[in-house]
Amino acid sequence: MMLLTEDQKEKLKANHVERRDLEASHQEGIDFFPVVKLIAPSSGAKWLLTELDPENEDIVFGLCDLGEGSPELGYLSLAELASLRWALDLPVERDRSFEASQGLLAYSESALKCGRIAA
Repeated sequence: MMLLTEDQKEKLKANHVERRDLEASHQEGIDFFPVVKLIAPSSGAKWLLTELDPENEDIVFGLCDLGEGSPELGYLSLAELASLRWALDLPVERDRSFEASQGLLAYSESALKCGRIAA
């Protein structure tokens, strides 16, 4: 399974460009709704992604939770995510049923309080 669909890639890139343009004009940023949720089925690890760098399509931004009780916002490599394997040698996959109900900052605040992404 592809980690990202073409539609998701385009939305993630648009978010990145919009944030970069706002920062360049010294305007307040936007709390984007996550576009995609990735999961590692056998580990509890989750990622909520909001941006993809159009100049380097391997780099995404989002909320990362490795299932160890300390979720954090940050950049990561799609290639590294695609190469990860946990128990039963299962790969990271896209949660096809995910629909964001709030912005990434709200997910992040909630995850920090309970030690995991609840989405």
